[in-house]
Amino acid sequence: MEEKSKYFVVKQKAVPEVLLKVVEAKKLLESERVITVQEATDRVGISRSSFYKYKDDIFPFYDNTKGKTITLVMQMDDEPGLLSDLLHVVAVYRANILTIHQSIPVNGVATLTLSVEVLETTGNVSGMVEDMEVKNGVHYVKILARE
Repeated sequence: MEEKSKYFVVKQKAVPEVLLKVVEAKKLLESERVITVQEATDRVGISRSSFYKYKDDIFPFYDNTKGKTITLVMQMDDEPGLLSDLLHVVAVYRANILTIHQSIPVNGVATLTLSVEVLETTGNVSGMVEDMEVKNGVHYVKILARE
């Protein structure tokens, strides 16, 4: 019986260096800055065996999200206009908002759950999340699910 794949969303700082170098090597190959796997692995400083071992198992988050639904959860201050600012970020990246749920603020802090559909025209989802995280009044943004 085939075991189902499990996926995890992990921040870059938690990913082992060898996996980050595999992603870097794949980018070099895709951009045609190098021709062979050997050139790519030499340039990033990993072995070819490491590349082949992990190449199908790691990719930047935004590479595989088109046509998917991303559910984000964030904690934010109860400030006028902050929700509008966050929704504007989604609009700028051209993602489609499917659901919005904001809890009643407790001690001036609310939790927002936002589901967005990532379209072919949607920009870099990682950039969208980062732009939300840096807004004043946003405590954190986490990717809850990807379907």
